[in-house]
Amino acid sequence: MMKLGCMSLSYNQEFKAGHLDLEGFIDRAHELRLDGIDLHTRAFASESPDYLRNIRMQALKRGLALSYIGVSSNFGVPAGEQLDEQVSSARHWIDVAEFMGIPLVRVFAAWIPEGDTEEAVWARMIPCLKEVAAHGREKGVVVGLHNHNHGCVTRTGRDVRRIIEEVDDPYFSHILDTGQYVGSPGATGQRGHEDPSLNFYGSIAETAPLAVHVRCKIYRIQSGTEEWLDYPRIFEILRGVDFNGWCSIVYEGQDVEAEATAVPKAVNYLRGLMDA
Repeated sequence: MMKLGCMSLSYNQEFKAGHLDLEGFIDRAHELRLDGIDLHTRAFASESPDYLRNIRMQALKRGLALSYIGVSSNFGVPAGEQLDEQVSSARHWIDVAEFMGIPLVRVFAAWIPEGDTEEAVWARMIPCLKEVAAHGREKGVVVGLHNHNHGCVTRTGRDVRRIIEEVDDPYFSHILDTGQYVGSPGATGQRGHEDPSLNFYGSIAETAPLAVHVRCKIYRIQSGTEEWLDYPRIFEILRGVDFNGWCSIVYEGQDVEAEATAVPKAVNYLRGLMDA
């Protein structure tokens, strides 16, 4: 049975304004009767052992799984200290996940710096991802590659497959983002308009068999139905590959509707499709 979760960034504005913290997010997820939550590193007020234990205990008492920690990595930065810091950060959060009993850590691949080439970025990215995956394997934490456009090298399903094949580690898997393949209405420059020539649903279908977690982007839910993405079609793809994991809400429509009203609508909408 697919499970429904929510990413802490769905309440990004409330976190930034100081109206919500991680403890409050856990309580809200419980009120929404979610199955679990995803935590971006920015949601942590501390990394002290006592704080991490308390977060884990609160989630347990609310009956919520902690499904992954999201690290905003970039292995396309120049070689040297900057790149070493990216690797160290990913390794650190894998250690945090191990301590908290969280099975999955999200990473991004790489953005191409101005004046650099994709081939050069690829050449320094792959060894970093191999190192991070090996650390995850040592700690028993899976590393999930998150597809992204906006200049990232994971623009298409083919790109994601190539990276996973080159890293070639059983602890390196895929976190599928329904709105972040190039051509999506949520992709760079699209703002609600799909580019059919880029076939982003084809990219979803290409990597769905690899996915251990699905980020369900929500952009326009005022009516109670997501308007930019075709979720009946997406769930048909997921069911076609017998996906049985997490479908987690990531709300990004703050420019048109407040998080407090939009996220509950997304919960009702996706729950209905999952139970259909």
